[in-house]
Amino acid sequence: MGCVFSWAILIQVINRFANPQALNWLTLGPGASTIRPRLAKRSYSMSIDSVYSDLTLKNGAKMALLVMDGLGDIAIAATDYKTPLEAATTPNLDALAKDSAQGRLIPAAHGITPGSGPGHLGLFGYDPLKYEVGRGVIEALGLGLELQSGDVAARANFCTLDTGGLVTDRRAGRIETELCEERCAKLSENIRQIGDAEVIVTPGKGHRFVIIFRGADLAGPLSDTDPHREGLPIAQSQPNNPDCPKAQKAAKLIGHFYEVALPLLAGSEPANGFLMRGIAHQPDIPMFAERYAMRPACLAVYPMYKGLAQLVGMTKHEGPQTIEEQFARYTELYDEYEFFFVHYKYTDMYGEDGNFEAKTRAIEDFDKALPILLEKKPDVIAVTGDHSTPCALKGHSWHPQPVLLHSNASGSDKLDRFTETNCNRGSLGIIEARHLIRLMQANALMFDKFGA
Repeated sequence: MGCVFSWAILIQVINRFANPQALNWLTLGPGASTIRPRLAKRSYSMSIDSVYSDLTLKNGAKMALLVMDGLGDIAIAATDYKTPLEAATTPNLDALAKDSAQGRLIPAAHGITPGSGPGHLGLFGYDPLKYEVGRGVIEALGLGLELQSGDVAARANFCTLDTGGLVTDRRAGRIETELCEERCAKLSENIRQIGDAEVIVTPGKGHRFVIIFRGADLAGPLSDTDPHREGLPIAQSQPNNPDCPKAQKAAKLIGHFYEVALPLLAGSEPANGFLMRGIAHQPDIPMFAERYAMRPACLAVYPMYKGLAQLVGMTKHEGPQTIEEQFARYTELYDEYEFFFVHYKYTDMYGEDGNFEAKTRAIEDFDKALPILLEKKPDVIAVTGDHSTPCALKGHSWHPQPVLLHSNASGSDKLDRFTETNCNRGSLGIIEARHLIRLMQANALMFDKFGA
């Protein structure tokens, strides 16, 4: 029997297969029967998250993500080609390293220097280029503030201005929390409203505080008023999207706020000015427990990191103020959660100060406290940073941060120390930070086999 070629039929077939959603049926023409492909009702596109979700086994394994903020550094001649991690005496991390895999993590993307928000979201397994979260939102949540729909929040810190209005110290000499509280109280008592928007000023730790603008038709994100280096004036905040009326309104409110607030701080050196960063509203983001099938807990001291954890649904636990206390609280909470995020700030703080010796001591202090956590050793331990903060640069950088991954299934890279140099040799290679948590789950044997 002959076969009659039909362009109409071929075009219809191509169109149907080009759209996997439309593979439920295929009409061959008048009088012809309907063909139902064998996989007609199955989508041919599958997200990697759905694959992980389908493979996940809830086995009660315990994991600890230990983040030494800004851990990574660079080796230069001035420090005898050593990093603080290499110069530090770390017998407990070294013992762990002998039975671990090591590597480097790219916090966001090659060459991109991340803030702490993107850095931590990557460690939590979220693509930081997809989920952009303003630092103000994070800080506000970390202070226990409830954000309402339409609120615009900014993370602020007091600074020092000279007589010409130039920033001479972006952190006001790292003033004590008590002085920050006094300055915030003065602002709060005198500025309760700007235009039709309520203004909420809340102190944090040290020189940091949060400002929330609550009113109708407000939105972010907006650019920072922080010039990001000394010797420049306070910058004017502008909408990231200049065509957004709500963001334009928010930018004008911030300008008016400065006009009223700066005279109140005049003559109050070293905290006679303030800078705003991460000005934004709260985004939608998937919850950690649903995404990874684990109950997560956060043990952090600083509000921002509590806020980051709270943003993805982690339960934050207040009280501990030192790494020893954080590890002790971990042992107390061991039976209540499967995943523990422990944050340690001082490595980043001293890196930003350019203080090599202090950053080295901070790493040693962390190491000395580690046996407290190991009293109830989790099934999987990851030790890393959220980014690098090289002392030579006195700030965050794009350099991949070191990571150590330990479990009964991690194997040993046969490296006797946890250092940047050894991480360059490790079996994990250089990977994006957002993949770390999936490797932690794999090391906890939480994934079934994929395919036949």
